[in-house]
Amino acid sequence: MATRAKRRRVARPVGCGGDHGLVPDPGPDPVAGFLSWCGRVGLELSPKVAVSRRGTVAGYGMLAREGVQAGELLLAVPRAALLSQHTCSIGGLLARERGALQSPSGWVPLLLALLHELQAPASRWSPYFALWPELGRLEHPMFWPEGERRRLLQGTGVPEAVEKDLANIRSEFHSVVLPFMEAHPDLFSPRVRSLELYQQLVAVVMAYSFQEPLEEEDDDKEPNPPLMVPAADILNHVADHNAHLEYSPDCLRMVATQPIPKGHEIFNTYGQMANWQLMHMYGFVEPYPDNTNDTADIQMVTVREAAFRGAKGDAERLQLRERWDYLCKLEMVGEEGAFVIGREEVLTEEELTTTLKVLCMSAEEFRELEEQDGWADEGEEDSLTITDIPRLRESWRRLLRDSVLLTLQAYATDLKAEQDVLSNEEAYSKLSWREQAALQVRYGQKMILHQLLELTG
Repeated sequence: MATRAKRRRVARPVGCGGDHGLVPDPGPDPVAGFLSWCGRVGLELSPKVAVSRRGTVAGYGMLAREGVQAGELLLAVPRAALLSQHTCSIGGLLARERGALQSPSGWVPLLLALLHELQAPASRWSPYFALWPELGRLEHPMFWPEGERRRLLQGTGVPEAVEKDLANIRSEFHSVVLPFMEAHPDLFSPRVRSLELYQQLVAVVMAYSFQEPLEEEDDDKEPNPPLMVPAADILNHVADHNAHLEYSPDCLRMVATQPIPKGHEIFNTYGQMANWQLMHMYGFVEPYPDNTNDTADIQMVTVREAAFRGAKGDAERLQLRERWDYLCKLEMVGEEGAFVIGREEVLTEEELTTTLKVLCMSAEEFRELEEQDGWADEGEEDSLTITDIPRLRESWRRLLRDSVLLTLQAYATDLKAEQDVLSNEEAYSKLSWREQAALQVRYGQKMILHQLLELTG
């Protein structure tokens, strides 16, 4: 069954061109126009690579014309060719008004730059925009009908993340973006003062922008703002990628990280992304079991609920409330937090270990913990890699198992039903793209959770 699922592609279905009459007509060959533009702006593409719609997992991608060796330069984008709040034609205004454009996302200046450049008849980035996906056909779940989103992605964490996004987008647009555009009507035509368009551009920035990492000594600073990197954003993502982006003072360089045979697609990495994150932020998934970065979440409040259900009487429940409050003070848990479980390791090892330890303590152990204001390191028992789980204390394993069972109840279907569909080629092929993608998200999470059930049983 797993090998059958592995062959299936569920990358996002996107077109080219645009909506709202904003993205310029790509003409008969948008790739040729883009490559000509690259030459004019000094964007260097290796002769060993080609931009193509054929032979790629989704939309445009980049293929190897001939064999590429690890370490070879695939493309180099001069910083002047980047599209950002600093390089756009209204960069000076955005810099002067930066105080009024602050928002929790930090994306408003770039989004305003895109809104302006898309409607500017002589924008220097017009050939770049011609390779953008069609804005009206973006497949992020934020564009799905709410009922369909909840039906297909219930239990995965995606609907909740989307609802937060939509609320933040509406708030940001009406409180910051629209007032700024209305204050500068000569720069923003009425057709771009649209919440619908703004939401589409948020999705584009979410899926295609890059964020330059901070230097190690600057870790306390605010993150760098996002920027658009022409050519680099053509590369699709897989967990087992063969290229990555490097930053230097003069340019951004995409470099091969392993040999790439002739005719193979060149893949970047968007980070260690679980399938639910890929679905939420990028509008595609990797079919099981390709995404080695896949994870499943156990909500922190679910562990609390499992502990309360196992309590014997009011006295034990009162003790559990005290312990939960203690964990909150340690900042190990929170009402909206989650414990993240990967295929091979627990990514929130310290938080989950501490939570299981405190909630499963005897009353005497907890009193001693409070009096000592912490505990000494007990060595192996605090380790919570996947292979260590069967060696945990029985009370810890029981609470973890009960939490997994509660988590599985949040899904609308069980693992067996999804295995039946995945093992039936005809049934799977009859599903819509959204149904296939959502199935892959759910299935990957449930496989991790069922692995936990086996290890805690």
